Amino acid sequence: MNKRDNLTLVSDQYEYTMSQVYLDNEMQETKVVFDVFYRVNPLNSGYSIAAGLDEIIDYIKNFRIGENEKEFLRKLGFKENMLNYLKNLKFTGDIWAIPDGTMIFPNEPIITVRANAIEAQIIETALLAAFNHASLITTATKRIVNEAGPRAVMEFGARRSSGIYTSVDSSKYGYLGGCSGTSNLQTGYEEGCKTLGTMAHSFIEMFDSEYEAFLAYAKTYPDSSVFLIDTYDTLRSGLPNAIRVMKEYLIPNGHKPGGIRIDSGDLAYLTKEARKILDDEGLQDATICVSNGLKAETIRDLIQQGACIDSFGVGDNIASPMALQGGVYKLVATVKNGEYIPKIKLSNDPIKTTNPGFKNVYRFYDKNTGKAIGDVITLHNEIVDFNGYTLIDPIHPERQKEIKNYTVRKLQVPIFEGGELVYNQPSLMERRDYCISEFETLYPEITRLMNPEKYIVDLSEDLLELKTNMINSHTESVRKLRR
Repeated sequence: MNKRDNLTLVSDQYEYTMSQVYLDNEMQETKVVFDVFYRVNPLNSGYSIAAGLDEIIDYIKNFRIGENEKEFLRKLGFKENMLNYLKNLKFTGDIWAIPDGTMIFPNEPIITVRANAIEAQIIETALLAAFNHASLITTATKRIVNEAGPRAVMEFGARRSSGIYTSVDSSKYGYLGGCSGTSNLQTGYEEGCKTLGTMAHSFIEMFDSEYEAFLAYAKTYPDSSVFLIDTYDTLRSGLPNAIRVMKEYLIPNGHKPGGIRIDSGDLAYLTKEARKILDDEGLQDATICVSNGLKAETIRDLIQQGACIDSFGVGDNIASPMALQGGVYKLVATVKNGEYIPKIKLSNDPIKTTNPGFKNVYRFYDKNTGKAIGDVITLHNEIVDFNGYTLIDPIHPERQKEIKNYTVRKLQVPIFEGGELVYNQPSLMERRDYCISEFETLYPEITRLMNPEKYIVDLSEDLLELKTNMINSHTESVRKLRR
């Protein structure tokens, strides 16, 4: 059996060592509630985007420990009672999640797990790996696509990702974030999204001349010829040879002139010069694509500088952006006799103090504009009066927003109930369309690259009171110990 057929051991060892202790102390059936959330928006952004449910669903559906895995754990020193328990392992709990493509914000419960202690503990690493990677890629892509405006962005990042398996997911979440297509054939094969690709510099070097390389490509792909013109000299060699093939072969044979791609140099200057030369040659329909380590800020600057660009090819900064900061999985409640017992983690760093309890998260939308106004996190059984509401930033309470004439949406939806999948995951194309419409609900102040406005995520009065009381109680306990 391929070792990758079963990924249940995508789990840090301490998940299993803690589970061994739970079992030894007959705590394995204790019901617990964990939240997946993150603390800081990635890339200095004003938002992030939920993603990763595909991998989470597949992981939970195939959650099991086989004989080979069991033998591996035995060699690590786990006891026979643990190995016997794992022999019948399957996920029997409940999972709620905010759907892929939804705009999300720090400290909101994105995924909530309610299960017995061992099941909930073991799945931590896999859930975080899926969410952190997918959300980061989707968010990084959306920032790039937003700056590109009406210009297409093609995802070229497979070779820049952190491995073969990761490359497929990176391309998939690049498409979810708004790319028009991907260069990754495996992603196109699995997901049905558009695939794109032309030539590399090595292709041109294979021929005796640049012109011969362009002509050979045009003869094979006359209806999709995009010539990479910066192998030798962009304006003095590449562009003249591309124009020659367009005018001497493509157009006389009834084809459109195609386009050019520039992968190095001063892209603003080169595209403006290339556009002028193409237009002077009567090739107004020839398109210009650029690549070369592009990121959202670079694209913004190119457009502001008047660069003449029809489309972008982006690889590195979709497949390998900075890591999502602070994506975590924290215990927020246990269940005893049907009652939820809230749990809290305290820290000298206030950003690491968790919001306790089994919770819901709601989003307010302005009825007139359809724009998202703010979110509120509540306790799961809390009745909130939504006839009128004042949103308060819990970190900076002076930031308040009294709202009226709005609609309210509960963000999390059921994914698994009693271990059974109840969620029908939309196709990648459907999620991409949903992500586009979701992004349109954010005000431009939230989505701008520089110093974005902070989106308010409020805590309900009951949740804030619970959190404050728990902090005060623990603080007082520490004081008594020090007396």
